[in-house]
Amino acid sequence: MPDRNKAVLEQANAAIAQGDIEGFLAHCTDDIQWTTVGESTLDGKAAVRAWMADAYARPPVFEVHRLVAEDDTVVALGEITLPDRQGAPARHAYADVWRFRDGRMTELQAFVVGQPV
Repeated sequence: MPDRNKAVLEQANAAIAQGDIEGFLAHCTDDIQWTTVGESTLDGKAAVRAWMADAYARPPVFEVHRLVAEDDTVVALGEITLPDRQGAPARHAYADVWRFRDGRMTELQAFVVGQPV
């Protein structure tokens, strides 16, 4: 199961990189809970969809350095580049802790730290 969950996360990230929010959400449970630690928690697909429509209006660039999987959890360590409020590229280090249920992503704890470009 851990390898299957890693593959699901890779497919979901590929959808986001292509700007395919619905393709990403197809890999999530309806009751997904998405927490950006220190910022906010989104409950359900509709909330995640609305957030992504704004935050990922221009698709982010992912660099996944490592995926670690055990049982129902996959941890992704890497960097993501998104436009800041002025449209300039902003690079962030991240650690995403995903929990899976029935082969789909059901919970995220995202730890995101900005870094100089």
